[in-house]
Amino acid sequence: MITSDEGVRAGRSIPLKKNVDDALKNPNVTSIEHVVVLKRTGGKIDWQEGRDLWWHDLVEQASDQHQAEEMNAEDPLFILYTSGSTGKPKGVLHTTGGYLVYAALTFKYVFDYHPGDIYWCTADVGWVTGHSYFAVRPAGLRRDHADV
Repeated sequence: MITSDEGVRAGRSIPLKKNVDDALKNPNVTSIEHVVVLKRTGGKIDWQEGRDLWWHDLVEQASDQHQAEEMNAEDPLFILYTSGSTGKPKGVLHTTGGYLVYAALTFKYVFDYHPGDIYWCTADVGWVTGHSYFAVRPAGLRRDHADV
């Protein structure tokens, strides 16, 4: 699990690490071995030794040499939750191949992106638009996109 100590929305602190800790108390959650925490605000958080790890410590220890891992098209890529504006938020599972192809092709054809263009995405990364064209797009589409 990856989280932050806190988030800030409309000037209000959101206790993200506490929310994760509370969720992990569910006896049906058995697959989480570690919680990686990004220190964003420096707010006070509870810490479980052996389970919780600081992001900055892991980054300092990480090698700068990485081998890409081959993934199947239907492997899960991420779950993004709906806003909940029409009911309880629902987790939407996006698969590796389908999502990355969708993001790359819509970026190229819907936004008519060409090499050298500058794209600005005003959407929050918590929305699928911000996720697709700001956070994830560079990983799924070469910047020159000549091969798309």
